[in-house]
Amino acid sequence: MNDIQIDVLAYYVDAQSEPDEERYVFAYHITINNRSAVPCQLISRHWIITDATGAVEEVKGEGVVGKQPRLEAGETFQYTSGAILKTPVGAMQGAYHFVDDGGSTFEVPIAPFSLSMPNLVH
Repeated sequence: MNDIQIDVLAYYVDAQSEPDEERYVFAYHITINNRSAVPCQLISRHWIITDATGAVEEVKGEGVVGKQPRLEAGETFQYTSGAILKTPVGAMQGAYHFVDDGGSTFEVPIAPFSLSMPNLVH
């Protein structure tokens, strides 16, 4: 049984954003917790990023932030990364692909989460 918990905290990065140029920078902090009894390694990621106009960007690649972390049973790995949108609101979702010590591969979905500039006037 592969029990991987993924928690996401997303926030707007005002200092790097330039709304006048349609550049909205968001950071997201990910916590990956291996709650199973079997060690596993994160092999790749797949993100689907959607802005307020419906434009979709897909990001696929090996590991996360240049690493393919191996998590022992009960171990946690954390990292922070970012996304740049052309709108002040958007969303991300995706999946991480893992391999366990037995050689079995499995996918862990990441539920959609919002990217939103604070204090938006609608």
